[in-house]
Amino acid sequence: MKILIIQQKMIGDVLTSSILFEALRLKYPKAQLDYLINEHTFPVVENNPNIDNFVLFTKQDELSKSNLLKFARSVGNKKYDIVVDTYSKLSSNLISLFSGAKTKISYHKYYTTLFYHYNIKREKHNDGKAGLAIVNRMQLLAPLGIETSFIKPKIYLTEKEIFNSKEFLESYQIDFSKPLYMISVLGSGKNKTYPFNYMAEVIDTLVKETSGQILFNYIPKQETEARAILDLCKPETQKNIHFNIFGKSLRAFLAITSHCDALIGNEGGAINMAKALNIKTFAIYSPWIDKATWNLFENDNNVSVHLKDFKPELYTKAEKKYKKETAELYKKFEPQLFRDKLKAFLKL
Repeated sequence: MKILIIQQKMIGDVLTSSILFEALRLKYPKAQLDYLINEHTFPVVENNPNIDNFVLFTKQDELSKSNLLKFARSVGNKKYDIVVDTYSKLSSNLISLFSGAKTKISYHKYYTTLFYHYNIKREKHNDGKAGLAIVNRMQLLAPLGIETSFIKPKIYLTEKEIFNSKEFLESYQIDFSKPLYMISVLGSGKNKTYPFNYMAEVIDTLVKETSGQILFNYIPKQETEARAILDLCKPETQKNIHFNIFGKSLRAFLAITSHCDALIGNEGGAINMAKALNIKTFAIYSPWIDKATWNLFENDNNVSVHLKDFKPELYTKAEKKYKKETAELYKKFEPQLFRDKLKAFLKL
């Protein structure tokens, strides 16, 4: 039996959907389990023992209709028996259609019966700790007789990666007898990035409470923005920030993060990756993002804050409806609102 899971786009999505492979492996131990993902997201699922092959979707495939069609046909040539499309957008609809699989599963939309045999309606409310992103993905396996279970996403680092990253940190005089924190200083876009002056206040509080060593999560092209946040921190805080230590690749970032006591900052892929490494997290949500979907496995070690937690009266409609008002809502999301919660988290 050959099964294909489709999850294009973002790193956090690809990591979260990887839970399906653990459940499928238990149900079909001898099946070939393949994962179709965007090529830039591969590092987050590299070495996953439950995935047999990766089918990589390139930028060229994404930007060209003729390339997309050729790609869809190449997937069809692989003769999959089952396709589970967790992305459910036009490109993945086409790929699923061309797959020729006898069983095709995706989420319910008004048109999806044209492409899939099973169309699963997403849950909109969740009282559990797993988060709707986990609940809804696991529901996609129900047509295969796999009961909903709450599997945590996992990242698989090699011993060599862990060893080399520790040596790298030590070469920069990181002292492992003191707390070490990774800060997600920048979100995936402006409307997912906590205001720079507010983020600086958060970092000031962190250093004041713990005297911890601080690393910034950024890539070279984001250096100007990251340095702007550094400059807004108090002089005594700046002494604890090791600005020039950063991962030059996604795998390097993961390995460095594995040595940290916690990852704190903007909710997004970095938070999800830290959770998958069993590193404590404190996530600051953008005002327009639905916390119920992405607060995966929230507990004392994984804490999140959202403007709606403190000022629910500002919300009279679904969070995503406020996307255009993000900048104004962020101004209301002052660090003092969750300072006590952050201090309590740091004492754990």
